[in-house]
Amino acid sequence: MTLPRASVGTDADDYAVGSPILKSSKLTRFRHQANLCRLRAMRDTLLAPYEDIPRNVVVTANDYPASSAFSAHSHRRGQFAYAACGTISMFTTQGNWVVPPLRACWVPAGVVHEMRMRGPVTMLNTFVTAETAQAKGLPATCCVLEVSTLLRCLLDEAIDLPAHYDLDGREGKIMGLLVDEIATMPQLSLNAPLPADPQLARLCCALLDQPSLQVDIDEMADALNMSRRSFTRFFRAQTGIGFAQWRQQACLLAAIARLGDGDSVTTVAMDLGYGSPSAFTALFQRVLGTPPSRYFKERR
Repeated sequence: MTLPRASVGTDADDYAVGSPILKSSKLTRFRHQANLCRLRAMRDTLLAPYEDIPRNVVVTANDYPASSAFSAHSHRRGQFAYAACGTISMFTTQGNWVVPPLRACWVPAGVVHEMRMRGPVTMLNTFVTAETAQAKGLPATCCVLEVSTLLRCLLDEAIDLPAHYDLDGREGKIMGLLVDEIATMPQLSLNAPLPADPQLARLCCALLDQPSLQVDIDEMADALNMSRRSFTRFFRAQTGIGFAQWRQQACLLAAIARLGDGDSVTTVAMDLGYGSPSAFTALFQRVLGTPPSRYFKERR
């Protein structure tokens, strides 16, 4: 089993034209405005008209209906995708990530990825040139990041700035501070890395599709005709973490997505194989800092 794939595109135009929220007439209007250098508010826009804009940092905002999905694509700029509302799932050949409300994922420039919206999503994207991302010390790999109150305020301000904002004035300082703040955000352990070995990767993808704590090391080892000890060493060498931790991460990612869809804590806990809802709640709170019953209420 491999990561789900739809039609594959590798440039920003595919990303824009395939959007369920951007009609062709609107896209045409935005491109016309770009040509005239009279672009203003960055709300309800996508990257394509702005990929070559002479600014190192561009911020856009869009609303997506539930179940919206972007097939495999990449950008020439790094993408900081902030979930102002709703939950985002993001996939690459290296693993998958879940972005809860009021958190963000970072995708470096050139990384091919997919995105799916769990429920209605408001996404604020900060696109940063590769040179600026490297200079500011932004991560070299995909990750989920915390988002501070200051960063949320900067994003809200940035989406109403003109595309050709004044680099030397207040607008340029806001954009500069925004990237500086992104660079300080701590990473969250909300991913499940995929191994390079194709047989092991197929098993991991199958578990990601149907995550459960009931799948044990012996079952995985048998599937690869390995001893328990050999499998344990092999899995850690391939993913960088032990199987028990990886399985826990896979279940947590599924739980966040399902809770974001409105499933109950009890249903999610039982379906994923936790001994009790309280055991699941304890793990959730340890990783995310608040119990699931409050987590999504506080972030709506």
